[in-house]
Amino acid sequence: MMDLMICDSFAARYSELARTIREDKSYEFLSTDKRLGNNLIMLGLGGSYAYGTSNAGSDIDVRGVAMNSTDEIYLGRDFEQITSDVTDTTIYSVKKLFRLLTAANPNTIEILGLSDDQIIYTTPVWEKIRGNRDMFLSKRVINAFGGYANAQLRRLETKSARATGQADRERYILGSIQSAATDFRARYARMDSDAIRLYTDTSDKEDYDTEIYIDAHLSHYPLRDFASLINDYHAVIRGYDKIGKRNQKAIEHGKLGKHMMHLVRLYYMCFDILEKGEINTYRADEHDELMAIRNGKYLNDDKSVKPEFKDLVDSLQARLEEDSSKTTLPDEPDTDRIDSLLCEILEERVRG
Repeated sequence: MMDLMICDSFAARYSELARTIREDKSYEFLSTDKRLGNNLIMLGLGGSYAYGTSNAGSDIDVRGVAMNSTDEIYLGRDFEQITSDVTDTTIYSVKKLFRLLTAANPNTIEILGLSDDQIIYTTPVWEKIRGNRDMFLSKRVINAFGGYANAQLRRLETKSARATGQADRERYILGSIQSAATDFRARYARMDSDAIRLYTDTSDKEDYDTEIYIDAHLSHYPLRDFASLINDYHAVIRGYDKIGKRNQKAIEHGKLGKHMMHLVRLYYMCFDILEKGEINTYRADEHDELMAIRNGKYLNDDKSVKPEFKDLVDSLQARLEEDSSKTTLPDEPDTDRIDSLLCEILEERVRG
């Protein structure tokens, strides 16, 4: 079905997966989509197989990267990504991949951390990117990995079978906004530290006990920066609503333990990056712990989250904070190297 040469190491370790990818017609789009085919520079495992937490019923998740066409490069366009819900496949354009890696996006950082035998297909272009993965690592991972995991875990508590109530949910949202405030303000025009105050108070709305309020004291401040800042706040709130719905579906389909496991896994990946400068997607050392969480170690019979899970999260967060103060990673990724490598790759593409 596919002209792509599946890596021998992958076929040796995952013979059944390799056969499925070769023979299942659902994967034909990898060859027939004009944006993919010969433009693909890598395919690898994603999801539970990538983390080492799969079981007999786990789906195959595939992640990949494809070169932009010469037309897109010349015209400044980008197909960004292609997804297949049927095969749980996501293929990023190389241009979007670099943007996400620079932002320390966990879903793409973990692609760089796949072991050789988890890579389905590779090319010299991908090996060049993979060999320079250190240039993407910076303290941005603290919020991208640790902050995301912690925020999700707090939301998880409120969406378990015994949700702690709307007031606590508002408090968690406020905490997430405050933890991200430093990053928000760094991107916009300078303001006094007390220019914006966020807090919770009693609400008059029918479905709210409390809600988040804002006191703002700004003068001669750029309107566009202010609008962008408000959009950032809104994105956090919208993210809570989105994740809340996802968690509720997890509860309904008996997958809450799996969701909890992946959130804890984010912490461990972040520890490796901060402490050792390494991206290790496959979690061999934590396998037993993660599988125990997946199988309901921290869930009561009624599927509510046990208090011990909060203790675990608190200990992971404490380690993250310690790592954040000690890490030797730079504050920002090496954008000069990143831009130079991307230009080199795109120029080679244009020259054929």
